[in-house]
Amino acid sequence: RIHNMGRAFEFRKERKMKFDTLIIGGGLAGLISGIKLCKQNKKCAIVSSGQSALHFCSGSFDLLNTLPDGSIVTNPQEGIRSLIEQKNEHPYAKIGEAKIVELIEEAKKLFKELEIPFISFEENHYRITPIGEIKPTWLSINYFATSKSLEEMPWKNVAIFNMTGFLDFYPEFIASGLRKKGVKTSIHLFTLPSLERLRKSPSELRSSNMTNIMDQLNPEEFQLLVSALREGSSDADVIMLPAILGLKSDTVITQLEKEVGKQILLIPTLPPSVIGIKLQQHLVKQFQRLGGEYMLGDSINKAEIENSKITKLYSFNHGDIPFIAKDIILATGSYFSQGLISTRERIYEPIFGLDINYDTNRSNWYDKNVYNEQPYMTFGIKTNKDFNGLMDGKPIENLRVIGAGLESFNPIKEGSGGGVSIMTALNVADLILRK
Repeated sequence: RIHNMGRAFEFRKERKMKFDTLIIGGGLAGLISGIKLCKQNKKCAIVSSGQSALHFCSGSFDLLNTLPDGSIVTNPQEGIRSLIEQKNEHPYAKIGEAKIVELIEEAKKLFKELEIPFISFEENHYRITPIGEIKPTWLSINYFATSKSLEEMPWKNVAIFNMTGFLDFYPEFIASGLRKKGVKTSIHLFTLPSLERLRKSPSELRSSNMTNIMDQLNPEEFQLLVSALREGSSDADVIMLPAILGLKSDTVITQLEKEVGKQILLIPTLPPSVIGIKLQQHLVKQFQRLGGEYMLGDSINKAEIENSKITKLYSFNHGDIPFIAKDIILATGSYFSQGLISTRERIYEPIFGLDINYDTNRSNWYDKNVYNEQPYMTFGIKTNKDFNGLMDGKPIENLRVIGAGLESFNPIKEGSGGGVSIMTALNVADLILRK
């Protein structure tokens, strides 16, 4: 018996999980890179600790909205050219203008193949935020309220609806923003018997819970909703609703439009984001359908590195069973997802201890005016031009870094967060495939 236990122990020690590419982080960047690699028959796994920033998604992805000098970007491709001239360490600069142009078209094609209904234009278009601001963006999900022009909205009269008691949506702010653009607005509340049950607990009255009901209304409640929308929108050109429906399918939206006889547009709510959850689920399914292995609820906690190359990785759930991969992609994000950790003394990358570009004087990390650009947002992982992570100034040969954890860009002030994640993911996948 002891002999057999010893053999089992030795067998366990020899066990290992081998992949062509191991991706650490299951958000937008990690999933996009994994899908591209799997399409080329690479054996890939994603290790994801939990929710990603996609769960805060507005339904749009920005490519570039503002230059470092404050100039507003209308055409993002032209703006990237100017950005590269000003910031040579920016992720876009490392990719290069010509490659960015190629990747923009590849991204649009990829989303189309994945049947994700994005709308896009050569120039930035405009979306409505949960608090009624009108912001430029690059790609937007179909059914979300967008405009080609900032000066003139495509609607004359809008009926805005909200569910009674839902506090993560601000119709008054949205109406105010539209009125400033010359749009006539009206605000209406509705409720349904099945939604009333959620109101008993404020913690349950969230968009992700409400959509489970809205997507599966019985015929009687569906007609109650149709009647409420018809009555409130009699003079309106279009109906705007909080994004609390369409998680499983857009069918419910098309059915409502048909019954009401008006176009229905969605506006993002405060998190959790239904469209973000839908995107995450869709990308994960596509990754798995292509043969990728998605390990949710696990995290890499240790690595063995020899001669500037990662030889083994270990995760919390798999204990002493190592991951072995030819290439590793680090897509753990920034502070929000703990891809970067900030203490009072320093900022560090917790898995490998990679070099971080940050100011050692903590008083320079922030601006006291919260509306100004915050320097800490540009801190991030140092890489070479091929996005190999640096350790003590030397590149790790088989480790690439993508997404929000990278150095020298400010996703908030630049309006470049989604674009950097998508562009670096596609570019690094390309670099791996060309090896």
